[in-house]
Amino acid sequence: MDENKNKKPGDNNSGGGMNKKAGIITIIATIIIFLTFIYGMQLIKQGINKEITYNEFVKMIDDGKVESVVLKQGKIEITPKGSANDIYAPTYYTGYIGDNDLAERLLKANVKVSSPVADASQGILEFFAIYILPLVGIWVVMYLLYRSFSKNAGGMMGVGKSNAKVYVEKRTGITFADVAGEDEAKDSLREMVDFLHNPRKYAEIGAKLPKGALLVGPPGTGKTLLAKAVAGEANVPFFSLSGSDFVEMFVGVGASRVRDLFKQAHSMAPCIIFIDEIDAIGKSRDSKYGGGNDEREQTLNQLLAEMDGFDAKSKGVVILAATNRPDVLDKALLRPGRFDRRVIVDRPDLKGRIAILKVHSKDVLMDDTVDLDAIAMATAGAVGSDLANMINEAAIMAVKAGRKSVGQADLFEAVEVVIAGKEKKDRILGKEEKRIVAFHEVGHALITASMKNADPVQKITIVPRTMGSLGYTMQLPKEEKFLQSKEELETDIVTFLGGRAAEDVVFNSVTTGASNDIERATAILRSMITQYGMSDKFGMVGLESIENRYLDGRAVLNCADETAARIDKEVARRMKEYYDRAVNIIKENRDALEKIAEYLIEKETITGKEFIKMYREIKGLPEPEDEKEDKAEDNKTDDNKADVAVTEEIKTDNAVTENPVKDESTDKVVENTTENAGDTEK
Repeated sequence: MDENKNKKPGDNNSGGGMNKKAGIITIIATIIIFLTFIYGMQLIKQGINKEITYNEFVKMIDDGKVESVVLKQGKIEITPKGSANDIYAPTYYTGYIGDNDLAERLLKANVKVSSPVADASQGILEFFAIYILPLVGIWVVMYLLYRSFSKNAGGMMGVGKSNAKVYVEKRTGITFADVAGEDEAKDSLREMVDFLHNPRKYAEIGAKLPKGALLVGPPGTGKTLLAKAVAGEANVPFFSLSGSDFVEMFVGVGASRVRDLFKQAHSMAPCIIFIDEIDAIGKSRDSKYGGGNDEREQTLNQLLAEMDGFDAKSKGVVILAATNRPDVLDKALLRPGRFDRRVIVDRPDLKGRIAILKVHSKDVLMDDTVDLDAIAMATAGAVGSDLANMINEAAIMAVKAGRKSVGQADLFEAVEVVIAGKEKKDRILGKEEKRIVAFHEVGHALITASMKNADPVQKITIVPRTMGSLGYTMQLPKEEKFLQSKEELETDIVTFLGGRAAEDVVFNSVTTGASNDIERATAILRSMITQYGMSDKFGMVGLESIENRYLDGRAVLNCADETAARIDKEVARRMKEYYDRAVNIIKENRDALEKIAEYLIEKETITGKEFIKMYREIKGLPEPEDEKEDKAEDNKTDDNKADVAVTEEIKTDNAVTENPVKDESTDKVVENTTENAGDTEK
């Protein structure tokens, strides 16, 4: 445990009084164990060392049963024959009566005779060896056991003790400069740190110190990183622990640890307490969320009392907590006075992703081809941990390729690896399957080229990936969107169905390759009907709600079974309408479908520029003026950079990042297309 300059003399993190009390208990226990040990040794000694008469002793000599004797003052110790190698063999002793013939009798019987020489120092050594050393040894063992129990909080003396880690000043090595993409969250926490450093300027105007802040957001957005940054910025003690650290198998331990934690915090105020995954102890006491757990409820009640109870003394103690399940937390825990602020740590926008990429790439060698803006645009919906992983994967790829720096191609390949997996080189498609996959993917691309609200295609490939996909089409939005219109959602649905439509038109048959497309298209259509009010039949009625918004974002129906059946019928009806639209577009572009698919079979991977160029040549469409300008600009740059495919596989839903869906069967063509429409929240 770190020493702290704010501690009072004689105080420590464990509590001086507790240590003294434990020391006294240890000494008493040691003495009791030692006395028990001595008493037991005496009983054993009495059991194997028997007293006999002098006559019996003389008879034993005459019978030749004596191995050796030790003549002491007033006492003769007798060792019978055959007992020298057996520690449990009985020995004997008798009193010395001044027999002058004893020595001659012993010598005649060949008995070993000895007599100790009186030495005062030897007696002292025997006393220490027999009494003092065992006592010291037992005390050392007891002390070490106590230290171990206290450290691990697992024994009788430490089970109710808090095991929070204390950081002082900049022990974490992380500051606010290391956190990017969450400016609003940083501002809120920076105010609380400043309040602890300069309380006077706030007190002068009448402002009170916020007691707590709850960090809420999806996994990977940087909640724990923000807490570490607070610890690095604050020049006050910082207690860090997880919600699960309070819970033990013994009822009442959690409450005891909460009391001990706040006792330490009060003695070191001003300070900050950070509880990660607070939902482990702060779950609602309502039976709906699993209430009825006595241990957890006692822990929660104690936490509520410490934060703002009748006897609360939390002056100068700020509590930070992190969770991605705020909906299950107890309402009494969330009210102002306990957690005054709810700091949302959401998925970063385009500007935030650029800043995050810069932070994680500052220690990575990169060449002149790197354009982090393009990477940020291609990773809409990604969180900080995703972006950090992509940068690291790109660096690993560069090393494997024997390069000294990371290029743009490495970064885009890393995006694909994180999202779709590595290229599966050992999976070789048959000729017919390869044709089906090619037509399937080109079908998606043709839909995007034919509809005005679709995002442009950036890459088409029929190279299998390790996450289950046999091919995929990628799109990149021209700009980041937070809202989607009804027309755009309908375009996305028709795009998803374009692959199945191409199979149906060309082969007069369908495969399992559209399973992922159908799943995602259905999800969009159901959301349009039940959440967005984009159905004439049901109107603006909320028929679904989102649970665990920051985790899986699962939708739950809030309607009767009869209404649910009507929703299913409406989804089926409209899905057929969109599929018919996709089939008509494919039929109108059959010639382009055939030529581009054959080219894709030959090349296996084509860029969006190659696709749109072929499409315009086949359809006889002129090249847009803005693209002519872009082409002239591209000719001035590296040709390889122009051929890099920009990918978009992550759902732009503010709440959910959608990765490609794995298909369990190797025979399935898994479709992983473009940006998905989803729940757009503000």
